[in-house]
Amino acid sequence: MDKLTEKKIVVTGGSGFLGSFVVEKLIQRGCKDLFIPRSDEYDLTKREAILAMLDASKPNVIIHLAAVVGGIGANRENPGKFFYENIMMGTQLMEESRLFGVEKFVAIGTICAYPKFTPVPFKEDDIWNGYPEETNAPYGLAKKMMLVQSQAYRDQYGFNSIYLLPVNLYGPRDNFNPISSHVIPAIIKKCIDATRANEDSITAWGTGMATREFLYVDDCAEAIVLAAESYNSSEPVNIGAGFEISMKELTELIVELTGFKGEIKWNASKPDGQPRRCLDITRAEKEFGFKARMNFKDGLRKTIDWYTNNY
Repeated sequence: MDKLTEKKIVVTGGSGFLGSFVVEKLIQRGCKDLFIPRSDEYDLTKREAILAMLDASKPNVIIHLAAVVGGIGANRENPGKFFYENIMMGTQLMEESRLFGVEKFVAIGTICAYPKFTPVPFKEDDIWNGYPEETNAPYGLAKKMMLVQSQAYRDQYGFNSIYLLPVNLYGPRDNFNPISSHVIPAIIKKCIDATRANEDSITAWGTGMATREFLYVDDCAEAIVLAAESYNSSEPVNIGAGFEISMKELTELIVELTGFKGEIKWNASKPDGQPRRCLDITRAEKEFGFKARMNFKDGLRKTIDWYTNNY
């Protein structure tokens, strides 16, 4: 087990949604030497900014969470931007970290890297068996290149890089901007806004038939820190909760928990995205003892409460 408390740790994206929880976990464990590069100061798509960041922080460990992300709509609007910025950040950061002598690089991939029609539950060995779902393939492939790089660098240079694949996240502090948000915050916002405006319906995207798995953000942060402490292999590891829910069931559950009394209208002209998503999560438990703890309904309540209190 690596004693993170004695390490200088950089958390890219450390002020973001997931990153803020990872930073809290590290502080709770007694890590004192943390460096969180801000995007307005260090544009990590540029090599000079990466070099300046490494020089300023002199890290032993890098946890790379920074990403350009969004829901289906944002992915469809920005395929080029999402591909370029994510691939440039990941590729250059890992290379310069290797040259700098960083001891461990924790790369955070995405569930969007899996093929569109992956057998459920998704096993890590299935990741190369097809092309990702089209609406988020550029993003998914850009993040997937860090897996190739991670394995190649371990083979050639003995570089200790690990690659984690978190499923869809949700929780307090999520992004509720309707232009770029993911599905749970989008539906919560629609329900609460409609209730406040006395509207009698909300419109949801797709058919409601697609399924997803969701992981509470604090659970994901715990998995990342556990892996940073004790996982040292470039084999990818799924990070999830191991359950599946349809968009229809999810929307109905959020309607119930928010107290929205109106009708749900489905706009089937909008894409469903990947047909099904549910992970095989046995490797994470076997390799570093991770098991999700948060009950889904309780996690949704906490997320709804946070939105209600902050917006």
